[in-house]
Amino acid sequence: MTFETEKLLDDTGWALLRSLQEDARLSYSELGRRVGLSAPAVVDRIRRMEDLGIITGYRVELDLSKLGYSIIAFMRIESFPGEFARLSDRLQAMPEVLECHRVTGSDDYIAKVAVSSVAHLESLIDQFTNSQVTTLIVLSSPVTRRTIAQGPLR
Repeated sequence: MTFETEKLLDDTGWALLRSLQEDARLSYSELGRRVGLSAPAVVDRIRRMEDLGIITGYRVELDLSKLGYSIIAFMRIESFPGEFARLSDRLQAMPEVLECHRVTGSDDYIAKVAVSSVAHLESLIDQFTNSQVTTLIVLSSPVTRRTIAQGPLR
């Protein structure tokens, strides 16, 4: 971590990040009120955090069930020999894949997918003919979207 990053991530910087994680649509004035800075100082801090790659974007949270995606599942995928690169490309191209992580252990990837039905999930699984897939359907999500509190800097 650079000196500038460390300087930005003081108590005020972390308070600003917590507020943005909770609601990225807050005005600079409101953010300033919450963290004890003027609006121009908030703008400057946010710009520097963006420039350093600490803040990488702003997103909208969607209720997937209201968009027709009633099932969330995790797919643990182990590729057969020689299929690893194609598997990565296939996962990247699938619109149902919300997240995909390369992992250690017997699986190569864990993908979080959103589908409209069990039949939709089955058709997705069937596309992995050169891989072994274990699927877990989410029943509920007691912990979702936590904000990162002030944490380790090293």
